[in-house]
Amino acid sequence: MQEPSVRTSRLAIAGGFAAILVVGGGGFFLGRATAPAPQAPAPVVVPAPAPAPVPETPKDLGRGDLIALAQRAADAFASGEAMPAAVGEAAGRRFELLLPFGCGGASEAESSLPMQWRYDEADATLRVSVKPMMWNRTDWNLGDGAKIDAAEGFWITRPWSSSGVCPARAGQAFPRGVEPLTLPGQTLAIAQFFASEADRDGRRNGRPFETVTRVAADQFDGSRGFRLRVAGRIEAIAGNGPVRCVQPAGAEQRPICVIGARIDTVRLENPASEEVLATWTIGRSGQ
Repeated sequence: MQEPSVRTSRLAIAGGFAAILVVGGGGFFLGRATAPAPQAPAPVVVPAPAPAPVPETPKDLGRGDLIALAQRAADAFASGEAMPAAVGEAAGRRFELLLPFGCGGASEAESSLPMQWRYDEADATLRVSVKPMMWNRTDWNLGDGAKIDAAEGFWITRPWSSSGVCPARAGQAFPRGVEPLTLPGQTLAIAQFFASEADRDGRRNGRPFETVTRVAADQFDGSRGFRLRVAGRIEAIAGNGPVRCVQPAGAEQRPICVIGARIDTVRLENPASEEVLATWTIGRSGQ
């Protein structure tokens, strides 16, 4: 057997190395070609800034809210304690107060009640009159330093009820011809307080809110009386809190309280028909 020459052996070895390089290189590139592409990094999500909180507009205080406010003030006053912070914080809040009246039916022609109505069926005419109450500073135990000349407003009748309509009538509310000057329960009022030289344009000076309306007999319904809708803003009284209480008869008497207010509008409504009979805008200059 012929031995391979040195040159032939070298060529064989070189060819082997070349084959290894070709196979290895091909495998390397084939592997790169078939390997899965690297996944792109997930995008960084920057959270949007939270929206600034919108301050919640406080709701208007209603009849029940005002009664509760006065009750807290009366409790603190009768107990000799400081007025609760919630009472003072009510200053500046808007309110809408419902004052039902005439629940016992039409008034007599000679009636002296501050809130009254009469219907003349022959003339098909409805007459309603609401006379604001008037107080002076001594009625609410305000000294000379208070710079208060007068106060005008309304008694909040039946202050034990938050209802803004007349109660279900179980007979006549009071005998005709008998008109109590101070009705039981007249322990809570709402009023505007006037300084000596300011707000003269907002005073009624005894002038009632009156309206005369033509209403056909078959369309008139006074079964639920009438009501005032008094709207405005709670106001501090003589630079103090918005509720002031007195006990003219001493500590055993239920406190009589008044809520200070700046009244914007007074509206007369018939709750049976939800009809607005008249609206008065109360103009006041700034103090």
